[in-house]
Amino acid sequence: MRSVWYFMERDMLKWTRSRIAVVTLLIMPAAWLIFVGLALPVTFTGNYLDFITPGILVMTMLASSLQGGALLMFDKILGFLNKFLALPSPRESILFGKILFMTIRGVLQATVIFCVATLLGASILSPAQYFLIYVILILFGVLLSGLAATVALYLEDHDTYTAVNTLISMPLFFTSSALMPYNVMPPWLAAIAHVNPLSFAIDAIRSVEAGIIPFFQIGLLVVLGIIVLTLCVRVFRNVTV
Repeated sequence: MRSVWYFMERDMLKWTRSRIAVVTLLIMPAAWLIFVGLALPVTFTGNYLDFITPGILVMTMLASSLQGGALLMFDKILGFLNKFLALPSPRESILFGKILFMTIRGVLQATVIFCVATLLGASILSPAQYFLIYVILILFGVLLSGLAATVALYLEDHDTYTAVNTLISMPLFFTSSALMPYNVMPPWLAAIAHVNPLSFAIDAIRSVEAGIIPFFQIGLLVVLGIIVLTLCVRVFRNVTV
């Protein structure tokens, strides 16, 4: 765990030293919340800000995870990964350090969204509800970070990763339950949204807001996270041999 923490701290220091990157990544989700949550003329729900906030939270974790995969690719291209592999720490600590950093950065962005949403008029939840929401976001962040790291290990250049990033992120977001409930979707879109991993996390957060503990969605995120992490570790071992 100490070596995992050191690798995470390296990426965190690198990120925080770039003030423009920090401000941009913290302002972007707040801008999404303002322009999407307040600008759309929606009539199918009472407080659309309460409805859209879970979607923006999950989208933020998605964006943070996919952007974090580029860090692993740059380390591979620039030769840092080979130097890290020569260290006495376990090889997997490099990978888990990256995943931990991606997840923590996404949680920091989610905290900004919570603050902005509250200022704009979103409902204030209990501490237990906020705790459960953070648990869901962390599980989802680990799942997506593992997926991003796996993709980054397979690809050879940053341009290709950027293209794959866009190919993954936009369809996932717009075919989820982030922007509208299932009952107002076209049947074909509702069928896709029901099996979209983003919808699992979004629906779980909305259940928590309604006072329901989403055991099924949380369990599903745990199972998917274990599968993705196992695959990611296997790919990492094969690539670095």
